[in-house]
Amino acid sequence: MSALVDRNGLHARTWRIASAVLPLVALPLSVIADPVTTEVLTRQAAEYKADVPKTVLELQQFRESESRPTEDGRGHAGTATLVNLNPRVNAWLLLTLDWGAQGGRATYHLENASPQTQTIGLAEPKSQGVRIFAAGGATACDLWSGTPAALEEARRSGLPYAPLCDGRLYLRNKVSGNQTSLERTTDFLRDHVWGGESFVAFVKRELYADKFLSTGTPGSAPAATAPSETAHPDWPRAGSVVIAPGERTVVPQDLGLDLGPQPGGLAPGRWYPVNGLAGIYVSVLQPRSIDPQILGSYRNAVNALDEVESDALDYLVAFDLSQFELGFALGTDHPRVGWSERAIGSVRVDRLPGPDGIGSIAPLMANGMVSPALSPATVATFTGGFKRQHGAFHFGPFAERNRGSHYGFIEQGAVLSKLVPGLATLYVLDDGSVDMKSWTVEDDALLPRLKHARQNGVPLIEFDPATGASAPGPLVGRWGPGNWSGTADEKLRSLRAGACLQQTGSKRFLIYGYFSSATPSAMARVFQAYGCRYAMHLDMNALEHTYLALYVRSSGKIAIQHLVQGMAQVDKKADSAVLPRFLGYPDDRDFFYLVRREQPR
Repeated sequence: MSALVDRNGLHARTWRIASAVLPLVALPLSVIADPVTTEVLTRQAAEYKADVPKTVLELQQFRESESRPTEDGRGHAGTATLVNLNPRVNAWLLLTLDWGAQGGRATYHLENASPQTQTIGLAEPKSQGVRIFAAGGATACDLWSGTPAALEEARRSGLPYAPLCDGRLYLRNKVSGNQTSLERTTDFLRDHVWGGESFVAFVKRELYADKFLSTGTPGSAPAATAPSETAHPDWPRAGSVVIAPGERTVVPQDLGLDLGPQPGGLAPGRWYPVNGLAGIYVSVLQPRSIDPQILGSYRNAVNALDEVESDALDYLVAFDLSQFELGFALGTDHPRVGWSERAIGSVRVDRLPGPDGIGSIAPLMANGMVSPALSPATVATFTGGFKRQHGAFHFGPFAERNRGSHYGFIEQGAVLSKLVPGLATLYVLDDGSVDMKSWTVEDDALLPRLKHARQNGVPLIEFDPATGASAPGPLVGRWGPGNWSGTADEKLRSLRAGACLQQTGSKRFLIYGYFSSATPSAMARVFQAYGCRYAMHLDMNALEHTYLALYVRSSGKIAIQHLVQGMAQVDKKADSAVLPRFLGYPDDRDFFYLVRREQPR
């Protein structure tokens, strides 16, 4: 580790971040120092790129470190090292206490509870803690003196997020994530049974084909053609549909979101606001209602839709990004960072435990739930992308480059799996802005600013600058090169989920799509009908893989609304209460969450 401490004993990185985001902090000018030398950044960039086994710390090329002598309060001398994994995001830190040959060393994964308003540095030499710098000044926090020390008490608590320093820091502990019986079975087969993946594929094909198919029931009102413009200027753009004469609205009997009284049913393609949750809207659509001009476009890129997926009812949930911040978190077990079994032998490097040189993210802790600092303002969660087993290519050009093009992901500014060029990427920058695109080598310039990112295959929809319209991705209709999952005979119809970005005037919406029985081609057509500028696949096959829940708070209580009523079976029950997945307990799968922004007064 490099020791980056100026002559006055104040961590230089602390001053740089404090001066940028905490203008009210009064620190003497004499402490200003150059935070990281070009030499350090060059060395860390070389570690990031090195084709050798490494630790997850060496994947953090923008990290900043400080080391100081310390004592444990009982006269034992040692060294404390604090690493901020990404100073621009300022969320995750690693604290290492080294007590030499006799006392050993211990590493702790800390999370800054308020990364935009406070920054953390080691306290003065031979102290036993950190200093927290905020607008009100600097506060000392003792972490490793006493018996037991605060850090050890936090670790022994076993809590996913153990509070420290009056809740201004959290210790992230290793915990076990919840698994459904389906998850436990599939993980066991894949991890411990030779040929287990074949058993899993058989079960999906024979037992889960169209299991979740929903077509709704006809409503009592005529299904008038959805308007070409939104029902309200601040709402998402309606889907482009053509309704046959005499067709009725649809009643989605398994919809679990509260849209208020809709006695006549829902009109296809139109948006309906969710009760009690401003900025969230729901729409339903059967692909057969999509404008024929859209269905007739780009036929060389997609497959024709069969009768089942044409009639299958699809749900879309739109989030106004001016009102919400998007986050991403790993599950306790998935996605992993080792090699996918799908990676072909010619791209595997046996001396490496994974495509990026790591086989685990230790000493970082993935704990599969929303931080307590964010949970009071969290309004929605939904499951993320494919596990590592399916998160790489076995066929086509992507299988032959970048070691099989394993899907990358970043959480709280920490690179846990490198982002791969050409893959569909949903990402969040340090200023909270959200975007989706096919990643490029040039986009790596954004890495220091990336707060969250998740890749998942190739795009379902891209913006076509030649026509100024949405277009299906070039591999949507190709099973192997597109890595769409399903079976080798191209039986691709299944329960699926995806996400897209829609631009409507000055408004931008993140849209989650739930497809009760669809191929990638049907998903692309639906997202195309809603004018999405970019869309990507998420996960598939079961309700726990396509889970979405909304949270309505009133009088100190929380009401959980599931996109589909059957998703409630995934949540835990405790006495008479329901504990929501991702919010109330750790889960084994990765997920996205939406937090309401503070609106200007």
